[in-house]
Amino acid sequence: MKIVIICVALFVVAFAKEDKCEVCTKVLNDIVAKVPSGKTNNQDAISKTIREHCATTRGKENKLCNYIGALPESAASIMNDVSKPLSWSMPAEKVCEKLRAKDAQICDLKFDKEIDWKTIDLKKLKVKDLKKILENWGEVCKGCSEKTEFIERVNELKPKYVKTEL
Repeated sequence: MKIVIICVALFVVAFAKEDKCEVCTKVLNDIVAKVPSGKTNNQDAISKTIREHCATTRGKENKLCNYIGALPESAASIMNDVSKPLSWSMPAEKVCEKLRAKDAQICDLKFDKEIDWKTIDLKKLKVKDLKKILENWGEVCKGCSEKTEFIERVNELKPKYVKTEL
């Protein structure tokens, strides 16, 4: 019986340490790395860095920036709840956990799984998935209406965006 309890406890601890707020943690760690070295305790400098970083994001990272109010088109802002704890040198994971109390969707964001380009068959993907690949690359397929046209565009751009291992 004790072994079962210990196993359950270990599973709960391992599950709790799993990256619950992976997008938030990554974005905040990227921002902290970009803050000028002499201004890591300056809340205004951190806020400025957050806005600069968020201006260049796409996809899930951009959605997080919208949630925290770092984009001009954001409806609400919780920037102080982000920049103030970062100015105290609070770890990004802790900041994200505190933000979860304000807005649960912040930690609901997950990165899409990486595509294994060696085994993927583009013909088996949906048009929606092909469009998403192009969107992640920052590309579009103008005039594409057929699945084969999207596949051609992805194959055409693949050498530019897909790194092959030697």
